[in-house]
Order: sequence, then C-alpha cells, then structure tokens
Amino acid sequence: MASKGTPSDRDQIPSADEMRMTLLEKQMQEIEKRQKAKAAEEMKLAKFAEAFLTEQVSEEERDMIRRIAMNAMRDGKFEAMVYSFPSDLCTDKGRAINNADPNWPSTLQGKGKELYERFQTIAKPKGYKLKAMIIDFPGGVPGDVGLFLSWA
Repeated sequence: MASKGTPSDRDQIPSADEMRMTLLEKQMQEIEKRQKAKAAEEMKLAKFAEAFLTEQVSEEERDMIRRIAMNAMRDGKFEAMVYSFPSDLCTDKGRAINNADPNWPSTLQGKGKELYERFQTIAKPKGYKLKAMIIDFPGGVPGDVGLFLSWA
C-alpha cells in the first residue's frame, strides 16, 4: 500500500494525452529524419546533374568504362552496362529510349551525348554496338538510363 505523501504507481502512469504527445513527437522526429535524408539525396542528385550537363567525361570515367567492358569479356559476356544516368537528363525524359525510337541519341545531353559521340568515332568503327535502355521504373515512370556496349 502506498504511504501518504508519495505518489502511488497509478499516479506515475502517464495520461493518455501524454502518451499520444510522446508518440506524436517520435513520429515528427522520424518525419524530420526522412526529410533530411531526402534533401541530402536531392542535393547529391542535383550535383550529379550539374556535373553531367556541364563537365566532360573524365579520364577516370573512361578508364572505368574500359574496365567494365574488359571484366565482362573475361566473364564470357558479350555486353556490359558501361554508364547510367537519370532519364530526366534526356531532353524528353527518356521517352525515346523507352520506346526504342531510332532517334534516341538526339535526346542525349552532357556526358551522355559526349559518350555517344565518342562511341560513334572510336568504338563503332571497330564493330561495337551501343544501346540505351531504361533500367528502372520508380513509381511506374522511366528512371535511370543504362548505356550498354556490345561486342557480340
């Protein structure tokens, strides 16, 4: 039995309003955490898009493409995805690529366009082929474009 002057266990139990408030505070913290993560992801994507549209393909990126192709060949494959980027960076948001329109290269911008032009002058004369495909559909809309180099 509780002695006089000290709260009983029943008095120490939070009220329903306090419980709801605690739950609401936790939910708000989780929402804030998700919003910060989303903002960081959007910032990262914006920086990538800026570099993709304004910078040239680096020597490091060209080396990476060579390594990917050579590793695929060593593994007995005849094709490798050598580059990817968001379809939003195409002039038509990837529609021509998604519909296998033969004029899809005209929708490329930035590094995508540069890679296609390099393919045309360097790899195509050596018998390589290049195709572009939408590789994911987040929310049912075209997501990333994959550039696939083939030597089949």
